[in-house]
Amino acid sequence: MSDEPFTLEQVHLKRPVVRRERPEPTTILNVLNLGAGWQSTVLYLMSMRQDEPEHVPLFDAAIFADTQEEPRDVYTHLEWLQSLGGPPILVRTAGSLGNDLLAGKNTTGQRFASIPSFVIGEGDAEPGRTQRQCTKEYKTEVVEKSIRRDLVGLLPKKQIPRNVRINQYMGLSHDEPGRIIRVQERFQAIGWAKPFFPLFDLEMTRADCGAWLKQHAPGRKIPRSACVFCPYHSNEEWRTIRDTDPEGWARALQIDDAIRLDARANRGYKKTMYLHRSCKPLREADLSTRESGLELYQLGFPQECEGFCGV
Repeated sequence: MSDEPFTLEQVHLKRPVVRRERPEPTTILNVLNLGAGWQSTVLYLMSMRQDEPEHVPLFDAAIFADTQEEPRDVYTHLEWLQSLGGPPILVRTAGSLGNDLLAGKNTTGQRFASIPSFVIGEGDAEPGRTQRQCTKEYKTEVVEKSIRRDLVGLLPKKQIPRNVRINQYMGLSHDEPGRIIRVQERFQAIGWAKPFFPLFDLEMTRADCGAWLKQHAPGRKIPRSACVFCPYHSNEEWRTIRDTDPEGWARALQIDDAIRLDARANRGYKKTMYLHRSCKPLREADLSTRESGLELYQLGFPQECEGFCGV
């Protein structure tokens, strides 16, 4: 072996060639979590009209997570939105929430996913609430699965690429800061998506959304999105289902009876469960009274549900 030192040319020849690949461009997908109620309908129509492009982009898709238990009017309204020719609306489902409740199971066939029923036991001065699991399994997870498979094209259990960013737009309004905070906390554990709340940024309340719809979608009947047997219903909403949706009302009565009388549906829960806040069977509850503002707040979605119901 020669003791001669390497020449500069030889040193360069011995160095490995390092090829630096250019980073892939970032793909941004703007997705609307569509509940098909007032607020998310406003965002969908704003996107089509491009009224507020700084806050509401042209969505790549809107995703409706279907519990298969919405009032008839919600499905009628959803069909109307699909007929407008706007951003594609993907309807996805994890199955029938009501059927799973009756069978005492959840979306994976394991323990059932409970709804936030009112419960009262012997000696209780005030009713409590059962744990709410329905939003997570039948709403948020359905939307996330659709994003992964339908929009990004991933196989099960594959991670979203680093160069893909998902902007999720939600119809939570300026009068729902509690729900927004809970959504933001949930998204801290999701590295591939970021939540946006245009209605909050525009300082639009639910009432403002109603006024906007009267101006831009006159004559349209747009109900609040929620399962027909959702315990968050006010008396007015219970009456609307009873008086205008016979199938929905029959379904609500069926579920209300089952969570007390059917061991599969109540899973042997020690306290008695009801859909109505009076802790009386729904068919016997007094639906004629009007709740106060405080009662509606304590009863309603702003207190509990951080997902896509009601919007």
